[in-house]
Parts: sequence; C-alpha cells; structure tokens
Amino acid sequence: MLKFEAMDVYEEIVRLRRRGQKAALATIVDVRGSIPSYESAKLLVREDGSMLGTVGGGCVEAEVWNAAREVIETERPKHLTFNLGQDAAYDNGLICGGQLDVFVEPVIPQPRALIFGAGHISKSLAKVAGLAGFSVTVVDDRETFANRERFPDVEEVLAGEYEELFARLAVNDLSYIVIVTRGHRDDLRVLRWAAGVTAAYVAMIGSKRKVISVIKELEKEGLSREQLERVHAPMGLDIGAVTPEEIAISVVAEMIAVRRKAQSSWRSLSKSIFEDERLRALLK
Repeated sequence: MLKFEAMDVYEEIVRLRRRGQKAALATIVDVRGSIPSYESAKLLVREDGSMLGTVGGGCVEAEVWNAAREVIETERPKHLTFNLGQDAAYDNGLICGGQLDVFVEPVIPQPRALIFGAGHISKSLAKVAGLAGFSVTVVDDRETFANRERFPDVEEVLAGEYEELFARLAVNDLSYIVIVTRGHRDDLRVLRWAAGVTAAYVAMIGSKRKVISVIKELEKEGLSREQLERVHAPMGLDIGAVTPEEIAISVVAEMIAVRRKAQSSWRSLSKSIFEDERLRALLK
C-alpha cells in the first residue's frame, strides 16, 4: 500500500508546497544506544498517506506514520519517544535495544488569497494580504485594471472572463476568496462559483441589503442555504472600517482569524443575516 521513492525529501517538500498540498516531516532528533537508523533520518508523509524516506521501518515507522497523519490534520507538531527494548525488538524483528526521539512537524503550504476585482480596495487588500503571509492572485475581466503595473508584488494577475478563469484556479482548503468586483452582476457571477468550491474562506463586499439581493437570486437558481451560510458578508471584522486601507485590514484580519481558528472569525452570513430576525424576514 505504501512505498518508498528515490527522491530528495527537501525537493519533494518544495514541490508539495508549490502545489498547495500538506504533508508532515518526521525527523529522528535524538538517539540513545543502538537503533536501526541514525540521528537526523527523515520520513515525509503526504496527505494521501504515501511516504518518502524512512526512520528505520517496523512498528516505529508505523506509529510515526499514524502520528504524521494526525499532525497533517491538526497542523500541530508532535514529539515521540521509542524504547527499542527486548519486547519492542522482538515485535519489530530488530535486536537493537536503544532509544530514539522523533519530532513530527507539519509542512503547510502558503495560504492563497484569490481577490476577484482589481479596483482600489483590491490594491490595498493585495498589499495587506501579502504582508500577512498570503500568496495573492488578483482576477479581473479588465486588462486595464488586472496588470502588473497596478499589482507589481502579487504572485499572479489574471485578466479575462471570470467563467473562463475559474478552471485555472486550483482551490482547496488553503484558499481564501474575496469578492470585490466592480458591480452587483459580477459579484453574483463569482459568488455563484465560489459557493460550490472547498475554500477555507469566501467573502463578498457590500451592504446587508445588497447581500440579501444576491442571496435571493442564487437561491432562485438552486444554490442551497448551506452553501451560502458559510459566506462572510458583509466581509471583514466589524472595526468600523471606512477607507480602502481600513477595509483591507478588517478583511485580512478576518482571514487570519479563520486561518488560526479564532472565535472572532465566525461572522458569516449565518451570523450576520440568517440569524437576524428582521433581515431573515426579507429573505422569505
């Protein structure tokens, strides 16, 4: 089921990060006595369970693999200690008798901010998101706005019809989608797509009245309430933001809260609209 590959662990880590895939790296950090491997030996476990490298094989490696799967899920490191005494040696078929410590750390790709719309708010959003550690892609259907002159420091700038560009965007649970296009109709086009992908965060600019209007249209098209409930709209933490720069800070702060699983992040539609009795009545 699991196999080893003749590939450099560090090169594979770079490849996985570029593809937006998680992994866990296990390293023998301390050795006492005789073991079937060596200090600094490494085992890389990918999201799909496949492995690269080894920390010695046997039951030790099986336990490290299980720990690595947990580390990938929680994104928190673990420290393991193994005693290869006579009982363990018999079970493993390894007559060593030493001890070893293994440190298992998460390998998490850079989170990606997908900003739809290349207007004045997007310029501030791209800058703040980049400073906060997000890889930024700006998407707009106007080449006069979506270009390197306006966004020199982002990872990628895409210009074209939104529906044609969606297929080029690899979205996963490390993706953060922010919809700030030039108008209601374009916001609707992007949200129609975004509501059905597996992004960590989907947010849309606009007043509650505008958001309600968009939701009504999408529900008429057949999108479920469950799909729409996870959208953060109006977007951003409520800090009284007014200027493009302040709005950018409030939105990126909310993205960070989602990323770090902070309680302040759950200001989604389910909180701001669906659970507001007066606003909920407007959705009927």
